[in-house]
Amino acid sequence: MKKYISIVSFLFFKLFFISSVSAQTKLTLGKQVFELHNVTGSIIQFQGKPVLKIERDLKALPFDPNNLEATVDEKHYAKLLGLDDFENGTIEIKMYSQIQDPSPFPAAAGFIGLYYRIAENDSAFESIYLRPKAGRASNQMVRNHAVQYFSYPHYKFETLRKNYPPGAYEGSAPVALKEWITMRIEVNGETAEMFINNMKYSSFIVEKMLGKVKKGGVGLYVDIATIGYFKDLKVIKRAYKAPIKKEEKQVGI
Repeated sequence: MKKYISIVSFLFFKLFFISSVSAQTKLTLGKQVFELHNVTGSIIQFQGKPVLKIERDLKALPFDPNNLEATVDEKHYAKLLGLDDFENGTIEIKMYSQIQDPSPFPAAAGFIGLYYRIAENDSAFESIYLRPKAGRASNQMVRNHAVQYFSYPHYKFETLRKNYPPGAYEGSAPVALKEWITMRIEVNGETAEMFINNMKYSSFIVEKMLGKVKKGGVGLYVDIATIGYFKDLKVIKRAYKAPIKKEEKQVGI
């Protein structure tokens, strides 16, 4: 009888532990629920307001500095639950980035941003993210890497740099570490346009996204050595709008 009770107790404890771990993968901020994918996270008070804090989980998804292509721009993000059909429209987020101390990666730049059109099984998604440390560098070539587009799984940052013209999928933006950044992405068909800090004009345009998945979820992204804080996520879905073709004349270039 004692042996039976012990077995039942062990099974109950194991079930409770598994349930607890599972429950810990979901966090609620306001009316939004986020599911953690290979990141650790919590809801904390930061600068007087509740925010979602996340960091990449290196135990769940190891990082190899000698093999960046295979171990960065991966499935490490917090997914907004209840939305799995974003195709076109607006995604806006307020985010704050700082580098872990000590940093597990000397070249860390505070990688932070958005995933969108996330396939249900995480097999594919689009992304635009920032490297805030590069945003106000004194070297223009460094600044030109402050913004990054990539498409998982076939078109990560390293592949894009090697196989496409310089600047085709990277750009500059006036951002920095340890300050709030409002990033807004306007997605329409094959294009995505990014606006920073409510500026009238965009800082970055993706003329042709490379992913095959045209509809899916939205998530908040951080990568190696980054502590990311997020709040005020807004997602507005819209129907596709055919672009108006404008003749652009280049004079004196």
